[in-house]
Amino acid sequence: MSRILVVSAHPDDEILGIGGTVRKHVNKGDTVDCLILGEGLTSREGKGNCKDNKLNKLHTDAIKASKIVGYRELFFSKLPDNRLDSIDLLDVIKEIEKYILKLRPHIVYTHHYSDLNIDHKITFEAVLTACRPVGDYSVKEIYCYETPSSTEWNFKYESNIFKPNVFVDINDTLNAKLDAMACYETEIREYPHPRSLEALKIIAQRWGTVVNKKYVEAFELIRKVD
Repeated sequence: MSRILVVSAHPDDEILGIGGTVRKHVNKGDTVDCLILGEGLTSREGKGNCKDNKLNKLHTDAIKASKIVGYRELFFSKLPDNRLDSIDLLDVIKEIEKYILKLRPHIVYTHHYSDLNIDHKITFEAVLTACRPVGDYSVKEIYCYETPSSTEWNFKYESNIFKPNVFVDINDTLNAKLDAMACYETEIREYPHPRSLEALKIIAQRWGTVVNKKYVEAFELIRKVD
């Protein structure tokens, strides 16, 4: 049995790129927890305009989604949404370290380093530092997942594009992922937006064609210690 931690910047990221894989881990008997760093919504509506009941609803939706894919526990750090660059990187690292030390995960999944969203980039940097191989470290594998509506929208850095080299067959767990995403009433969109249910299915099909499978989630391996 493996202990797994997913570190996401915002509510719904923990489903978009990895929901099917989480359910597959759980079905195999692994324990999967999730840390969501940002509060969500406030960058869209403005910090002063986003009512507490809207944030509470978003976090309630996240909890509902987590139960569908099988997260054991969901942790909310409630850092400022899309403003992680306003916080000292050391503080973000220490927030992640707290859960690394508490949960002692063997595997960590997080955002890709070239995502368009600034919070995703900072999350990756902080995870890499928090999981540095020093002393009796627990994290032996680190993977980046794709976040639809961020990873594919970064057109600036051609050398840093998402280059998946690990592919997970989610044919049996795709429906759980889609059902979980459907819980996010404020985040889900109509097709052809990447955060629509139809688009998520198409993305899984597209990665499936790369490795001759029907539905796949793709990851970029950052480090593995065997």
